[in-house]
Amino acid sequence: MNEIAVLGAGAFGTALGIALAAEGAPVTLWARDRADAEKMAAGRMTGKRLPGLALPENLSVTADLEQAQAEIQLLTIPMQALGSFLSDPRAATGPCLVACMKGVDLESGTGPTALISCNRPGATAAVLTGPSFAADIARGLPTALTLACTDAEVAKRLQMKLSTPTLRLYRTDDVIGAEFGGALKNVIALAAGIAIGAGLGDSARAALIARGLAEITRIAVHFGAQVSTLMGLSGLGDLVLTATSEKSRNYAAGLALGRDAPLPHVTIEGIATAHAMARVADREGIDAPLVRTVSAVASGKLAVDKAIETLLARPLKEE
Repeated sequence: MNEIAVLGAGAFGTALGIALAAEGAPVTLWARDRADAEKMAAGRMTGKRLPGLALPENLSVTADLEQAQAEIQLLTIPMQALGSFLSDPRAATGPCLVACMKGVDLESGTGPTALISCNRPGATAAVLTGPSFAADIARGLPTALTLACTDAEVAKRLQMKLSTPTLRLYRTDDVIGAEFGGALKNVIALAAGIAIGAGLGDSARAALIARGLAEITRIAVHFGAQVSTLMGLSGLGDLVLTATSEKSRNYAAGLALGRDAPLPHVTIEGIATAHAMARVADREGIDAPLVRTVSAVASGKLAVDKAIETLLARPLKEE
């Protein structure tokens, strides 16, 4: 049994597998699609979601969950697939499960660690999040992430095992803040993309990023997060990256919405998160105008021009 396994061979999972295996430790990468796994294993090259990179010799690829058992399992599947994935008793059976997805479950309205704790009560759950693009990690470009875990000793061990010379991990015990920062920044990235796509300009985008950070913080603190976490890598850092780069799937989707163009055919976690958090904000009585607006625009209930009009008509107040 390898010490580290990555469950999910999408772009981010593959990138983490490459980065960790490049340091000499044997790593197993599990792919849901058997044909993809066999092609990667035979050709020793990355798959279609992160093409053109060679796989380190000590990175094994498999489609069998039994071969992906490990003490540390990194879960890199989409947030909305996590619940069904954990319903398989063969999946994620290790003692330490690290959630590497960003979002809020549509059915439960909770983040990934709550789903992990509910389905795997004997495991220690952690979160790996922050400003990163898969291609940068895979190519060894400098990247810093947040590792959140309530167990201090486990957090220290994970920090040592998952850090590399170019992948620097900072640890925190604020799991709630790390989860909400990672999830909600996708919603604000959608809003930023909508603004640019609709021709509102860079000043409007900057305002959305700033007010979006305030909204993220307000929501997260309501559930017990620390403000300092939202000012760090998993909040401000991830928001800046995701809301300003067309390499961001959520920002690109926002551009499409702003231009009234078809959405790209990729996983856009921010849309599901907006819908889930709009319901949570209504239930909890939280002021979340950007979350509600993005949810309405993405669902086709509100036109972009009306959304802009509504946001600009909000009462003037202190910042």
